[in-house]
Amino acid sequence: MTETTISADEKVPTIEIVRDFDAPPERVFRAHVDPEIYARWIGPRSMTTRIIRWDASTGGAWAFANDRDGEEVASFFGSFHEVRPNERIVWTFTYEGQPDGVSLETLTFEDLGNGRTRLKTLSVMADFEARDGMLSSGMDVGVNEGYDKLDALLAKES
Repeated sequence: MTETTISADEKVPTIEIVRDFDAPPERVFRAHVDPEIYARWIGPRSMTTRIIRWDASTGGAWAFANDRDGEEVASFFGSFHEVRPNERIVWTFTYEGQPDGVSLETLTFEDLGNGRTRLKTLSVMADFEARDGMLSSGMDVGVNEGYDKLDALLAKES
C-alpha cells in the first residue's frame, strides 16, 4: 500500500496531496476523467458516488454527489479549466454546502518510469479559515480510502 501525504503550507492557504500509483500516467489520468471510473473510487468506502454532470474537457463542468444508505450526504461541483491528457488537470472544486468556498486545484501526473505515476494535487483556498476547515472536515479519510480504492482498480486493470 502506498502512502499518501497531505500537507498544508504555513504561509499560503493551500493543501498539497501526493500519492504514487503502480500504473502509467495515462491510466491514472483516465481514472480522473472517465466518469464511470471516477465514481468507483472517489471518496470514502462508506459512501457511493453519483455523477450528475461530467464534461472532462477544457471549459467543461462537473458535479457529483456522495450517498450513504441511499441518502445524499454531500454534493460537489466545479469547472474544468484545463485538461491536458496524461499530464495535468486544473479544475475548481466547490462543496455545495459552502458555495463561496471555491478552491482551485491543479493535478499533475508525473511519469516515474517503470509503469509508475506520482499524482500531485495542489488546492488553493480563498483563505486560511477555508483551508483549515477542509483539513478538519475528515477529508483525509476520503482521500486515503479513495486512493486505496483507485490502487485496487488500477491493479485489476493491469
